Amino acid sequence: MSGAGRRRASRPRESEIVAAARVHLEGLGYRVWVNPDGRDYFDLVARRGDEVGLVEAKVSGTTQVLAQALRRRAWGDWVAVVLATERAAWRLAHRTARTRAAPIGVWWARRGTGVTVVRDARVWPTSGPDDPFVSLRARFHRLLDSLERGDVPESVAWDGVAREVRRASGGRGFGEWRLDEPVGRS
Repeated sequence: MSGAGRRRASRPRESEIVAAARVHLEGLGYRVWVNPDGRDYFDLVARRGDEVGLVEAKVSGTTQVLAQALRRRAWGDWVAVVLATERAAWRLAHRTARTRAAPIGVWWARRGTGVTVVRDARVWPTSGPDDPFVSLRARFHRLLDSLERGDVPESVAWDGVAREVRRASGGRGFGEWRLDEPVGRS
């Protein structure tokens, strides 16, 4: 077999991964906004009724995408990451199974054939009256309501929303949460 015949298929671009996640979520009945802030803070925002989900995509760099997903938890009811390879997705799901990152969904996008859910995204365990992000999520929901009603143009910059998330927990900053920190320890 020639060298060209043995060459591994190239990884998809991040835009292809995001497109696959969009099709997947739209198939589940979500309204989807891709990179709505124009600055790549939110790769993808999905809404179905009152439920808001956020998806972060990466071709490589699972630690980086996991950190991004943890930071985005302030805005969505759930967060998922979508990766370019099956191996990376399974490794990330396994590595984070018993950590604070366990609620993050882990998906794998196959070029041209859709998304495989390796681990379902779950609602954050702090949701409810003790949720430190309840006011931020409510504000984000109001922005989405305004967009859906047509009160504000689809081209509105969302980057101002994200700036208010610093120290929203009232305690440790997002960068101070260890990704491998076991659940139940603070």
